[in-house]
Amino acid sequence: MPEVTDPSHFRFLFSGGTVGCRAWGGAVDIDLCPGLVVGAQHISPQPPSSPRTCFRPASFCEMLLFALLLPLCWAVEVKRPRGVSLTNHHFYDESKPFTCLDGSATIPFDHVNDDYCDCKDGSDEPGTAACPNGSFHCTNTGYKPLYIASRWVNDGVCDCCDGTDEYNSGIVCENTCKEKGRKERETLQQMAEVTREGFRLKKILIEDWKKAREEKQEKLAELQAGKKSLEDQVEMLRVVKEEAEKPEKEAKDQHQKRWEEQQAATKAQREQELAANAFQELDDDMDGAVSVTELQTHPELDSDGDGALSEAEAQALLGGDVQTDAAAFYDRVWAAIRDKYRSEVLPTSPPPAPSEPDLTEPREEQPAVPPPPVEEEEEDEEGEETDEEEEEEEEEEEDSQVQGEQPKEAPPPLVPPQPAPSPPEEDKMPPYDEQTQAFIDAAQEARNKFEEAERSLRDMEESIRNLEQEISFDFGPNGEFAYLYSQCYELATNEYIYRLCPFKLVSQKPKLGGSPTSLGTWGSWAGPDHDKFSAMKYEQGTGCWQGPNRSTTVRLLCGKETVVTSTTEPSRCEYLMELMTPAACPEPPPEPPADGDHDEL
Repeated sequence: MPEVTDPSHFRFLFSGGTVGCRAWGGAVDIDLCPGLVVGAQHISPQPPSSPRTCFRPASFCEMLLFALLLPLCWAVEVKRPRGVSLTNHHFYDESKPFTCLDGSATIPFDHVNDDYCDCKDGSDEPGTAACPNGSFHCTNTGYKPLYIASRWVNDGVCDCCDGTDEYNSGIVCENTCKEKGRKERETLQQMAEVTREGFRLKKILIEDWKKAREEKQEKLAELQAGKKSLEDQVEMLRVVKEEAEKPEKEAKDQHQKRWEEQQAATKAQREQELAANAFQELDDDMDGAVSVTELQTHPELDSDGDGALSEAEAQALLGGDVQTDAAAFYDRVWAAIRDKYRSEVLPTSPPPAPSEPDLTEPREEQPAVPPPPVEEEEEDEEGEETDEEEEEEEEEEEDSQVQGEQPKEAPPPLVPPQPAPSPPEEDKMPPYDEQTQAFIDAAQEARNKFEEAERSLRDMEESIRNLEQEISFDFGPNGEFAYLYSQCYELATNEYIYRLCPFKLVSQKPKLGGSPTSLGTWGSWAGPDHDKFSAMKYEQGTGCWQGPNRSTTVRLLCGKETVVTSTTEPSRCEYLMELMTPAACPEPPPEPPADGDHDEL
């Protein structure tokens, strides 16, 4: 879009004097925003390509200045052909032939707007629909001027708010420019009020961050100074702990050793008793010796698997002798036969506990106990229950016979697994003696103090890291965004609840319940080079199905409150969120003087 630098005849009255102002294509260039063009127009005579909306919006600063200074403007009427802007009026001099703006031809001036297209660029027909590529300029006094395509002239549709495009169509267009200008100024004034209030809050946020940053720096210095002292304390308590653990370990080891020795002696004594009992059982003739023949009475000692203990096998167990006395039996024979030997007296399995009744016994074998007197109804109910139980038992017996099994006793009822029995009392380590327990208590106290100090040191190091990160973080040119660091904001839609924690993460969670999905973690500032702090980028969120990881761009808008206003997904797995915040408010332009009652150009 080419720039046109030919000024028109606009001036602004300011405090009785004139402020340097120029008009570019029907719009205003104001020195209060140097280099910016308020509502700059496309001056080329070529028709605009966009449908029925050809005015290029200006920046907020430009529009705000335009609205605020608009009542102070006055215009000098310049004679020009219909559809020609003030910027281009000097090309249309009725005292000489007209040269097409593209230089393609020169025609008599009376051929301009004669409803016949002479120029290739359509510049000779700015006020008619003769040229399909021509442009018609709407002056729109009191509102924003704009260009429309020449083919829309006299087409029965009011495109210009002043109705000048329908001068010969028979359509009467109401001039709505003044009302539109009024509404536009009200809207821009409201935006200006929001900007002024937001910028006021922004300055407070900046001051708050300056104070908070100084406090955090002081706190950081205190923690860093205290860290060395705490490190020395932790090291001292470590030495105390290690010194206290040495006598503790020695005392516990001695206690363990004594107990193991006692266990070994008890076991050896038990083995001697078992061997003595076995010797007495085998010594049938009680002659004080166990012979080969006596040993053969225990076929379970068979070594070749034929079910009988031969004389040679028995003699081999006796170490090649024909008999052995009690001492030699314990030393040589008992270890070889211990695992196979079956006592003739002791049961092979422990008897059932007498306190638990045998649940497999038939009901009728239990001793009958006369029931207490009851009413006839209770007796009938018990009789019915007994009959039902007997019928169930008969059905189970019939089922087992049908399956080809022999009738057997009813299987024992299922018993829930019992916890593992505790070891016998003699297998439990006895409590520590008083001196050993004192060593243990002292060592435990030293451990507790050391662990507490070590935990305090870890917490202090974590606080130092957090403070260093927060102090060095880029919170904007003056730290205005710092207040967002520890906050989170939510927006509820029909399906999801979106959560934004600035400088940390973005997530979404189903509204009806479910786990949250990460839409990205903090990446960087993502605004354009000239406005870096206007957008945030959050990256590496949860991966989409057969797609990229989710990411979110957060656009920052000026507002008096901090609130998430919208969330969309313009591309698959790429989200766009808008956050309104005072920290994004620019410095507003100075307010215009209060004098002057003009409300239109």
